[in-house]
Amino acid sequence: MTKPIGPIPAGFSADSDGMLLIGGRRADALVAEAGTPLFAYDLKSVAAKAALFREHFDDVDLHFAVKANPYTAILQRMLKLVDGFDLASGGELETAIAAGAAPRTMSIAGPGKRDAELEAAIRHGVTINLESEGEAGRALAIAERLDVTPRLAVRVNPDFEIKGSGMRMGGGAKPFGVDAERVPALVRTILDASADWQGFHIFAGSQALSADALIEAQQATLDLAETLSEAVGADLPKLNLGGGFGIPYVHGDQSLDIVPIGSALRARIAARGPRLRGTRFAIELGRWLVGECGIYLTRIVDRKVSKGKTFLITDGGMQHQLAASGNFGQVIRRNYPVAIASAFGSDTVEEVSIVGCLCTPLDILADDVMMPRADVGDLVAMFLAGAYGLTASPQAFLSQAPAREMVVGGD
Repeated sequence: MTKPIGPIPAGFSADSDGMLLIGGRRADALVAEAGTPLFAYDLKSVAAKAALFREHFDDVDLHFAVKANPYTAILQRMLKLVDGFDLASGGELETAIAAGAAPRTMSIAGPGKRDAELEAAIRHGVTINLESEGEAGRALAIAERLDVTPRLAVRVNPDFEIKGSGMRMGGGAKPFGVDAERVPALVRTILDASADWQGFHIFAGSQALSADALIEAQQATLDLAETLSEAVGADLPKLNLGGGFGIPYVHGDQSLDIVPIGSALRARIAARGPRLRGTRFAIELGRWLVGECGIYLTRIVDRKVSKGKTFLITDGGMQHQLAASGNFGQVIRRNYPVAIASAFGSDTVEEVSIVGCLCTPLDILADDVMMPRADVGDLVAMFLAGAYGLTASPQAFLSQAPAREMVVGGD
């Protein structure tokens, strides 16, 4: 039975030959230059997303969640588009610094920070989002040894989550953050130690497509921040509201309308209490900024029929684009948007399954989908490959060759 594919992001088109254009360039020209498999990132798409955010969230700083895509050329472009980088490891810290980012615009989160990562963050002046009292104690001890004033925020584990989010980061027992009722005591410890308190990081969930759910979570986040600040007895310097903005991956998903989210947040900030009057607000976004900019191009190396079913076998696969294979959080596998790059927009004529080159039945890029006729040498384009692609996939699996990456459409 034919299965649907997810929606191809708006803005993609073909030239007169039917070849997919990425950032104004032909897909086959890109692979002639770089080879396959290839991640191609359209930087104009990223700039457009950042501009859309600025239009509707004028009172809020925009941070980039580096974990979504730490490719150096992406980070260098982000330097012009965002106010800060949010990190999840010491490796991301090194990558961001190498890309030219200023450490004092960065924060680092994660429940298992090693002492070396804490020390690097303290030395560079990166804000540490503390995930526990134990981590706070280690950070303060390291700072004392270095004779440096650490910049410390507290990541709060709230009692709520973003309803319908793809990955829930709050509500109930979590390895992330400090339970809300324990936060005031920890903040007082930070203040008593004469550390530079940088406020709260409250991240309730990710990949949400409901504006109402995000509005509700943001309202609850500001309510909680005010309650905690009152309990601490100090004004709140900064509040990172997390992110959670999703993009449509599979059939039936609808694009997130950020306009009402920005309007509601603006009204709530205007009505904030005295403890938040001087607060600087931020939202960290990853996949919403870069997810739709990326296309994974892989070449068909074989076409075969087995028991009446046609398979297009490519030189790429789940070792590079795990999410598209359904093995990155999907309970029931559903198809991401996919196309034959050399016949983009052409009529579909046959049902095929597009699979990778790995020796596992899990390596499925598209299952039972209608496509234009494709043969050996043609290119397959997997969309929504700009976030959690190459670095979120088992690149070393079966010792396959690494994928290439390149940016197009930049200024």
